[in-house]
Amino acid sequence: MANLKSNTLNVNEKDGVVYLTFPAFEKLPFIRHGFSTRLGGVSKGIFESMNLSFTRGDDPEDVKENFRLFCSAIGVEPENVVISAQEHNTVIYNAAEDDRGRGVTRERGYANIDGLITDRAGVVLCTQYADCVPLFFADPVRRVVATSHAGWKGTASRIGAVTVDKMCNDYGCRREDILVGIGPSIGKCCFEVDTPVYEIFAKMEEADPGCFAVKGNGKYHVDLWEINRRVLIKSGILPENITVTDLCTRCHPDIFWSHRAAGNKRGSLAAFISLVD
Repeated sequence: MANLKSNTLNVNEKDGVVYLTFPAFEKLPFIRHGFSTRLGGVSKGIFESMNLSFTRGDDPEDVKENFRLFCSAIGVEPENVVISAQEHNTVIYNAAEDDRGRGVTRERGYANIDGLITDRAGVVLCTQYADCVPLFFADPVRRVVATSHAGWKGTASRIGAVTVDKMCNDYGCRREDILVGIGPSIGKCCFEVDTPVYEIFAKMEEADPGCFAVKGNGKYHVDLWEINRRVLIKSGILPENITVTDLCTRCHPDIFWSHRAAGNKRGSLAAFISLVD
């Protein structure tokens, strides 16, 4: 087991694969989910070892094996995975049975997809990360799940609220029923931005001075976790239904892939969520 501890998430290991889960989601027997680490895969060199991206230059056969290993650890099938096509926007795609395999066993066939939703059992949703904020959603009443990629642009564009709206509008979910997990990503401790980016966040109704730290010389630290939490609450999610990570990917580059730590010479993490029969 990796030397990794969290006060809000569970750290799990199965057959050498180390991954994180949300306690609130684990209470739902019809959901499988997990957030990956760098540990437990077969990739080599700069991608060692659990890289879950086919687009960074890694051996595709190693990536396929990583998907097999990770999916086995959380109890889903790799051929049922649907991978997003992230462009730092707020487009959410409704995935169904005929989407299974997109991005893993066949071409994605779409672009500009930063979030995925489904109400179909056996469709495994997957979004990818290396510091951006993974958002997990589950409605235990309507049995709908989603995952969205909240980079700084997605956070500023309120992708969490966009996802909640789509769950309600397209699947009949009630906001008070939805559980949300904010997963491991870059924390306020490490997410430094310049003045133009800071000003975008400072204009958000959900942000206040507590979401920022002034570093001087036109630099600021931004709390993406808290801003996403507030966006979700404003969208109608109950505060007690939100679990927020306490793990910064930049602070743990030996455990997580971090773009701020490694630049482009890295693999990718992934968030998975699926309904099961």
